[in-house]
Amino acid sequence: MTGTLVLAGTPIGDVADAPPRLAAELAAADVVAAEDTRRLRRLTQALGVHTTGRVVSYFEGNESARTPELVDALLGGARVLLVTDAGMPSVSDPGYRLVAAAVERDIRVTAVPGPSAVLTALALSGLPVDRFCFEGFLPRKAGERLSRLREVAGERRTLVYFEAPHRLDDTLAAMAEAFGADRRAAVCRELTKTYEEVRRGGVGELAAWAAEGVRGEITIVVEGAPDTGPADLGAAELVRRVRVREEAGERRKEAIAAVAAEAGLPKREVFDAVVAAKNAPAEGPPAGEGLS
Repeated sequence: MTGTLVLAGTPIGDVADAPPRLAAELAAADVVAAEDTRRLRRLTQALGVHTTGRVVSYFEGNESARTPELVDALLGGARVLLVTDAGMPSVSDPGYRLVAAAVERDIRVTAVPGPSAVLTALALSGLPVDRFCFEGFLPRKAGERLSRLREVAGERRTLVYFEAPHRLDDTLAAMAEAFGADRRAAVCRELTKTYEEVRRGGVGELAAWAAEGVRGEITIVVEGAPDTGPADLGAAELVRRVRVREEAGERRKEAIAAVAAEAGLPKREVFDAVVAAKNAPAEGPPAGEGLS
């Protein structure tokens, strides 16, 4: 029989938040794959757990190379426990490759649910949580970051991002440019830790605050775009949105479909607006003011 892959959530701050099953799984696992073995050692000490299984590192740098080794252990019947530094494995952390490889080989995959920075930040943000999407980390390069944000400028669901503290002010400034400075957001810092802080306001206001320097683990929650009906968007705005998506790398067909969905319009109406704009004559100088 094949073994079982267990994805275990770990505390995002307060070790007392560790799920009770985590200690039992750490003690029983044949192999413990940890993003940082030193942090794992501190966690087991805090929980009073002694691991008897083999402990191996499993992080971004060796994820591809180590996955086949762990799959072989699972095929041999081992119980492999995967933990990351904080939160659930594979959510902006190592784990996806191993889960995909295990599923491909019909290996059982289960989880020990635990703390989540995404859900904790959503709950504390004061923003709508009935529909949301997780965007992870934004690109580090300014141009790529702005393009990614422009892609979701019309997204009506609440958006959740992770960000490094030293890039927070630049990211919030880019959000102000892409979404508008008044778009509501919440910056959640050091969740469940001693200096936990949730700062709420428009993204422009938050960018000015972050420019003074912010420390700690950061999760950003941003309000979705306002619900605009078809009558609120003119042809010029539809064309602008299609162009933004094309500049971000989308094919025109997909860009038109996405903008139509955002605006609640038939795709044909957006297509006609784009064609009309393309065929419109270029504006020249007023009569009598040509080049001499």
